[in-house]
Amino acid sequence: MLGRDDFAGRWRLERRIDDRLSGQEGRLSGEAMLTPEGDDALAYAEMGQLRLGGGPPMEAVRRYRWVFGPTGVSVSFDDGRPFHRFVPEGHIAGTDHPCGADLYRVRYDFTRWPRWQAVWEVRGPRKDYVSVSHYSPIG
Repeated sequence: MLGRDDFAGRWRLERRIDDRLSGQEGRLSGEAMLTPEGDDALAYAEMGQLRLGGGPPMEAVRRYRWVFGPTGVSVSFDDGRPFHRFVPEGHIAGTDHPCGADLYRVRYDFTRWPRWQAVWEVRGPRKDYVSVSHYSPIG
C-alpha cells in the first residue's frame, strides 16, 4: 500500500470533464501539490486553468486534507467535513460520496505508479458527468 511520503510533492494534473447533460467537454491543466502535515496527513491543493466548452479559460482551485491510516486514506474538505475514503493500491473499484440528491462515485487507479488517475462519476437531478484526472510526478 502506498503511503503519505509516496504522494508528497508536486504532480502534473490533466483533467477531462464530459458533461452528459449539456454535451459539453471541459479540460483542466495544472498542478496538484501535496504537502506533509504532521506525521500522517497531506494538504492537497490543486490549481490550474479550466476551460468549459468553448468558453474562456478560468482559474480553478481545490483544497482537501488526506489523512493516512492503517486501512487507507480519509479525505476531507478543507473545512474539515468528511468527503470519502480510499485504499492507495492497485485499481480500486470505487468509493461513494452522497451529497443531497447527488451521488459522487470515485475510482482510483494506481496500477501504473507513479502515474495514477481518479475517475469521478457524478449523477443527480441536474448533474450527469464524468471527470477523469491524470497525475504524473514533477521533478
